[in-house]
Amino acid sequence: MSMDAPALINFFKGHPSYRLLPNAAVVKATTELLTPTERDYDSETINRHPLTYGSDEGAFWVRDTICQFNNGKAFKFPNGSPYRSKPEYLNLNSGASYGVLSILLQTTLPHTGYTRQAFIISPTYFLINDCFIDAGFGGKLTAVSEEGEDSIDFDFLEERLAHFESEARRNDGDVGNDTSCVTNPTKNPNKKVYRYVLYCVPTYANPSGMSFSLETKKKLLDLARKYDMLIIADDVYDLLNYEQPLDTIPTPPMRIVHLDRSTNTDSESFGNSISNATFSKIIAPGLRFGYHETINSKLAHQLSEGGANTSGGTPSQLNSMIVGTLLKEGTISEILYTLRSVYKVRATILYDSIKKFLPRATKCEMIKGGYFVWVTLPEGYDAAEIGNILNKKHQVVMANGSNFEVIGDEKNWGQSSVRLSISFLEVSQIVDGIQLWGEVCKDFAQLHVLTF
Repeated sequence: MSMDAPALINFFKGHPSYRLLPNAAVVKATTELLTPTERDYDSETINRHPLTYGSDEGAFWVRDTICQFNNGKAFKFPNGSPYRSKPEYLNLNSGASYGVLSILLQTTLPHTGYTRQAFIISPTYFLINDCFIDAGFGGKLTAVSEEGEDSIDFDFLEERLAHFESEARRNDGDVGNDTSCVTNPTKNPNKKVYRYVLYCVPTYANPSGMSFSLETKKKLLDLARKYDMLIIADDVYDLLNYEQPLDTIPTPPMRIVHLDRSTNTDSESFGNSISNATFSKIIAPGLRFGYHETINSKLAHQLSEGGANTSGGTPSQLNSMIVGTLLKEGTISEILYTLRSVYKVRATILYDSIKKFLPRATKCEMIKGGYFVWVTLPEGYDAAEIGNILNKKHQVVMANGSNFEVIGDEKNWGQSSVRLSISFLEVSQIVDGIQLWGEVCKDFAQLHVLTF
């Protein structure tokens, strides 16, 4: 079922309610940016006019502003901390989805077998499969299940990595080890291509809502370094925290790229992680602006050297400067306060409604941050069938678990599980939708002689 299917109540949509979009703040920032006849940086190669082609990496002042916000207001890294980022470690892009595809095109080579396999944490973001398939990973996707509250199935992941390594040794000579087909001989040929790639959402994951522990992140990095694997971390929800005080910028968990940077002692290394971040979730998705953060300047520069970037410059020159202005003026604090205040109330109402209206043995956790909760109905209940009845009878749309599979390595999430979003619906709609879901579950239980 599509997230755009006609519905009176839509739990599938993963974007803010229209009333939460910061129209006035964006207008003010845009006016401030474009009203002057000229700006000090208009003719600077590293910045340029907001309405012209940008530099390949994106405006330096915007990258610097993002670093100041992350280092100081968000993660609160002290001066001299090995975790701190610098502008040259960032490459600006047009949002997280484009960011993933750009990473895959610039750092992997599945077509010749050089990059052997992609691993995707499952259940996964339902549209990420297309990025991997577009990049040549069709038939080369392995699902790695989440495990417990904050980890993944490391035994399976390492077994699979060892398997593909062994297979590569057996086929030595038959598998292409040459990366020249993706290297431009007129440029610096020192281009990094990885043997493996892993995709994850480490904090408030889409769809499960779970967050990796520090130990999980460190263990992932150890494996990545051992097997020449790149970790693509979608760091898109970590500022939407509902447990910390709402009147301050929340302090997110340390990102994988921070750990990678602080523990990498090889000056020639490109690192084994990329923070693929966006402002879609914390300002507005229509701006289509985000950034890659890497451990140093090497991989960030490589990403900025993609053909589309060198042809047209950074893909979101104007929007990046609008966001930069919002950050510089501190408006982001007000926007985050509004979003977190509203979402926290919705999260509580959703959890309470699930406990009140759904079968007693239904499994779900309180949303601690981000947009989503993963709900698993008791044994015997068919989540997909119940969802179809709910939609036809009451025009309520939910995202069945089947949407969050890794293509070619399915785990049958759709039989029992559903993802619900708090970002789009108002409180009254949440209560009404869950109550109607409960009524359909009760009818299903009576028909199939199940405990409700």
